[in-house]
Amino acid sequence: MEQVTETLKELAAKPLNAASRNVMVGLDGFVDKIVTPVDKRHGMGENFDPISTIAELGARISAAAGKSANLELFPRFDKLGGNGPIMANAMLALGCRTRYVGALGYPDVHPVFQDFAKSTEAVSLSAPGITTALEFQDGKIMFGRMVGLDDVTYERIIEVAEEGKFFDMMSRSDLVAMVNWTMIPRMTEIFVSLLEKVLPNLPPRETRQFFFDLTDPRKRSQTDVINVLGVISRFQSHGDVTLGLNYNESLQVAEALGFSRREADEAGLRKAAEEIRGKLEISCVVIHPVDSAACATKEGTWWTAGPYEENPKITTGAGDHFNAGFSLARLGGLSPTSCLIFATATSGFYVRTAQSPSIGQIENFLRQRETE
Repeated sequence: MEQVTETLKELAAKPLNAASRNVMVGLDGFVDKIVTPVDKRHGMGENFDPISTIAELGARISAAAGKSANLELFPRFDKLGGNGPIMANAMLALGCRTRYVGALGYPDVHPVFQDFAKSTEAVSLSAPGITTALEFQDGKIMFGRMVGLDDVTYERIIEVAEEGKFFDMMSRSDLVAMVNWTMIPRMTEIFVSLLEKVLPNLPPRETRQFFFDLTDPRKRSQTDVINVLGVISRFQSHGDVTLGLNYNESLQVAEALGFSRREADEAGLRKAAEEIRGKLEISCVVIHPVDSAACATKEGTWWTAGPYEENPKITTGAGDHFNAGFSLARLGGLSPTSCLIFATATSGFYVRTAQSPSIGQIENFLRQRETE
């Protein structure tokens, strides 16, 4: 694993200094209800055979067409959810000074977010959404109820955070990550307001990075997707912009931009990242299927295989952990390949343990990979 060895050498020579990094993340918030679909029940509690793949669930549902079906969802646990809170929690675990702005409950913060809200000095804008997450060996299906996300607007941010304090938060941030555009109806308008009302009024900063994650834009019109991509590209005038995509999202974005479908192999991922980045004229595009990752900058394209886990403890939030690891590695000035390795290790540790890793735990994880 030459790439892993080189990443460990880079981390030794160039520590990430996460404690000195100011990060602001937003703008969603969900209560995640993790459940397992039941195939055959043999008794009470967890005495059942699960439906282990999405294909099996699809067959069960299709077989019920014209009839009916009763599908049991066995509750595992409720946890903090939403792309923003999960990414922010991962940034906290990595050691970054992290602030959060989003839908964590209003006027009172929802119980699942209370510790998180204290740790991030959160600005909570509205009631959170509710996600019922069905997890399988080959992926996950999430059913969402949006609840208060319609209330997430620029005006609401300024009302709750106060304009001066919000501008100060933005000005101090080395990284501003804005995720889950798909689920927040007014997100594009918020982006435009940041571009027109906030960023031009901030003092100059030597380095400022922006990270965007659309989060499965299939439910949004192609016109909406094209529009927000154009708005995201405008942030490049105020810092380095990274667009993070999973494989399905890369296909949707490529289609909106008029590119051909690319396969999820090394050549296809490199080409897709290159085409999307070039069209948007931003600093970086990163694409992460479940078993590899690729990115493109103006200097070229890079790819690495990931530490794929056949029997993960959890998959909901894996992409958000990838995004956190990639963002911190970019802030720390690691090479593109090392950014990919660090990011896949962050998500790899998480899916195996259901815990957000520290930098030290990621380094230990990489040392284990080095000997495989």
